[in-house]
Amino acid sequence: MRVLDAEAVHAALPYEKLIERLREAFRAGGEVPQRQRYTIENPAAAPATLLVMPAWQPPRHLGIKVVSVYPDNSKRGLPSVIGVFLLLDGATGMPRALVDGAALTLRRTACASALAADYLARKDAAHLLMVGAGALAPHLVRAHASVRHYRHIAIWNRTRSRADALVEQLADLDAAVAVADDLEAAVRAADTISCATLSHEPLVRGRWVRPGAHVDLVGGFTPQMREADDALLERAAIYVDTRAGALAEAGDLIDPITRGVITPSAVRGELSDLARAGRFARERDEQITVFKSVGYALEDLAAAALVAESATA
Repeated sequence: MRVLDAEAVHAALPYEKLIERLREAFRAGGEVPQRQRYTIENPAAAPATLLVMPAWQPPRHLGIKVVSVYPDNSKRGLPSVIGVFLLLDGATGMPRALVDGAALTLRRTACASALAADYLARKDAAHLLMVGAGALAPHLVRAHASVRHYRHIAIWNRTRSRADALVEQLADLDAAVAVADDLEAAVRAADTISCATLSHEPLVRGRWVRPGAHVDLVGGFTPQMREADDALLERAAIYVDTRAGALAEAGDLIDPITRGVITPSAVRGELSDLARAGRFARERDEQITVFKSVGYALEDLAAAALVAESATA
C-alpha cells in the first residue's frame, strides 16, 4: 500500500484534470452514506470531533476519509484539522493507498466549486471576488480561473495582511489581482463571488449582488454559520453539492428555511443533476445563481483514485 503525502496529492491533481474527474464521478454516481460525526469529550480540553466519510463505486473504488478536529491543537503548534483517506480496491477490498486528507480536501473542494461554476457562472464572467484568505482561498481562485477567463481578481479578508499575502501568492495568474478594502463595493463589481470563511453572520448581502452574478458559498459547514443573507437566497437560483448534506448542515439554507423565508424546493438541483444534464444551466444572463457546498465523500473518492493512478503511472 502506498502512502501519499500532501506534496504528492497536489502534484497529482491539476485543477483542470480534477474538475473533469469530478464531472465524470458525478455523472456516474456512487454509494455515499451520510457522514458520521462523533464528539470526543476531554475534561482537560475543548471537545474534539471525529468525522467518518465513506463512499464506493463498485467494482472500481472504495474509500473512507477520517477527519479529526481538535480545537486546542493550535496551543500545541499543531493543526486543528487532520485527515487521511484510505483508498481500497472496489473489487477485493484490498488497501491501495493512504492519502493525505488535508491536501485532498483542499483540491477537491475548490474543484467542485469550479465544476458548479462551469455550469452556472456567465460565460463572459471577467471579475472574480474571493471573500476570505485562508488555506482554501488560493485553490478556489485557481480552480475558478481554470473554467473562466477572469481579468480582474479581488481579495477581501477581515485581516488585510492575509489578503496582501494571498495577492502575492497569486501573482503568476494572467489577471490583475488586488486587495479589496470595501466588501460592498467589491461584491457590486463582481461577476463571480467565492466565499470561504468561518463567519456566523452574513457577509454577502443580496442587495449588493449584481444581476447575472454567480455566488459560490463554501465556508459555512454547520447550521450556525452564514455567509450570505436571506435577500440573496430569495433572489437566486440555488444549487448544492447534495441536498441531503446541504439541508442537514448548511446554515445558509437551514436558517432561512426554518424561518419560512425560502422552502426546500428553492434548491433547484444537485451537482450530479448539472453534470448529468451536461449543459449550461443558467436560464438568462440576468439570473443570479448560488452554489452551496458542504462537502461530499464521492469527491474525495474520485480525487484519491486519481492520486493513486498518478502515483503508479
